[in-house]
Amino acid sequence: MMSFRSVALITSALTLSFAAIPVDADAQARRGAIGTNAGQDAAQPVQRPITFAAALPAAGGALVLPLASASDLATRAPTLDASDRAAIERALESAEFKYEARATLALRGIGSWGRVHVIGLGEEPDAARFQAAGAITGRALVSEEGALVVAANGLSTEAVSEFATGLGIGGYRSDFYRTADRDGAALGATIIVSDAGAEAQSLYLNRGRALIDAMTWVRDISNEPANVIYPETFVQRTRAAFAGVRGVSIQVLDVPAMERLGMGAILGVGRGSERPPRMLIVRYRGAGAPEGGPIVLAGKGITFDSGGLSIKGAENMGDMKMDMSGAASVTGAVLALARSRAPVNVVAIAALAENMPDGGAIRPGDVLTAMNGKTIEVINTDAEGRLVLADALSWAEANLNPAAVIDVATLTGAVRTALGDDYAGLFSRHDALAAQLETAGIAVGEPLWRLPLHASYASDMRSNIADIRNTSTGSGAGAGTGAHFIGEFLSREIPWAHLDIAGTAYGAANDWKPDGSAGFGVRLLERFVRDYQPVPRGEAED
Repeated sequence: MMSFRSVALITSALTLSFAAIPVDADAQARRGAIGTNAGQDAAQPVQRPITFAAALPAAGGALVLPLASASDLATRAPTLDASDRAAIERALESAEFKYEARATLALRGIGSWGRVHVIGLGEEPDAARFQAAGAITGRALVSEEGALVVAANGLSTEAVSEFATGLGIGGYRSDFYRTADRDGAALGATIIVSDAGAEAQSLYLNRGRALIDAMTWVRDISNEPANVIYPETFVQRTRAAFAGVRGVSIQVLDVPAMERLGMGAILGVGRGSERPPRMLIVRYRGAGAPEGGPIVLAGKGITFDSGGLSIKGAENMGDMKMDMSGAASVTGAVLALARSRAPVNVVAIAALAENMPDGGAIRPGDVLTAMNGKTIEVINTDAEGRLVLADALSWAEANLNPAAVIDVATLTGAVRTALGDDYAGLFSRHDALAAQLETAGIAVGEPLWRLPLHASYASDMRSNIADIRNTSTGSGAGAGTGAHFIGEFLSREIPWAHLDIAGTAYGAANDWKPDGSAGFGVRLLERFVRDYQPVPRGEAED
């Protein structure tokens, strides 16, 4: 059997059975110091427990008021002390508060409340608006000592659940290696006061809580440094997250298994690192799931991207620990679905590798052979995410008979140039599938903007020596040619879409998240899979 170092750049044609080869990565020999995190462990998350109540408790801590108009104050908190209500009304009027979506007002010195936090809802707020309002509130009050009391009377069951879910998402902290200022004991519980009663609590516990946990997991693993999260430890974290969850099975392909399957693309990417690649497959089938093949969510999992021999500049290279955000998001979406026992059939595939430039690394000009036999001329070793996804999609088609395939990747800087951090790029050959993804994105507040897959991209990616190049000949359509490349590793009749989340996955702090990972794609994919309507197979057109 070939060693990892001796993987041929052009994989020999092999007669293979594409049956799944389960390999327990945890049973693989560890590599000593390579697997350490310099002796330091991240602190445990600091999160407030969320409880529900029918009546407003005695004043104390922070009072949260989600309001769409001045008249909402009496509805939200009908038992609020009259003098406190009058003081809040005067403050709102004095500040000329407009009640617009995402508008906030912080008040101090009102009665016995340590703080009164007003969050605007705007006109006719939908579920995404309520969740965003909760997230903004959670972020604003992340370090507020004492209890948070949310006055939510008059809101619907769904609105209350979404606001509570947003509070948990917004309360996330990414400072888990700080040794000070993380006193969780000073934080009290969040108490949701609602006349929606047990129904709102049940909806939150059945779905919202799972979504918060999944978002926390995805952000944590994306924010961790690359000496802590690499292919093997990503697998370990995944196993821990899914432990005891019903309907789930986990399969891991290690280097020998991928060699047997001819996965020359992902093996080529991983050759420059001392940390070997992994292909992680998480299957979940819930009770009542429809018949037929699963929805497959495949994610780019480059746990650190130096660029390989086509090395990146030093500026912001440290952020390349987040280049596994696609793999994190697809795994997190399945985690949310599985923990909430959704009646769906879904598979997450995380294509995990570290792209480093040692003496064994692939070179520009080398040729790799993917699992489906297609040969790839490597023009730029920094275009590696599409290589690992090539083998992931090839494996999915050979083994899963998928109903649809969605791949998610921090793939190109070009998509950020085109869309900024407001939209993720959507590419698809199937209009019905693209429409469902767009609808899901709007519903959860993670919008997509569809970009073209032009027929000219095929000639832009044509190689003189192999079947396809891994970058274009200079058309300038970097996001589109990257999407085209990935789509060439899946039969055209299978409904497929590519999400380029390079502009939305990671960035500076804003009104609902700290610096680092946004967890983009978890909520979108969770909603998409729940609502999925079958898309007929058939030859697609560009």
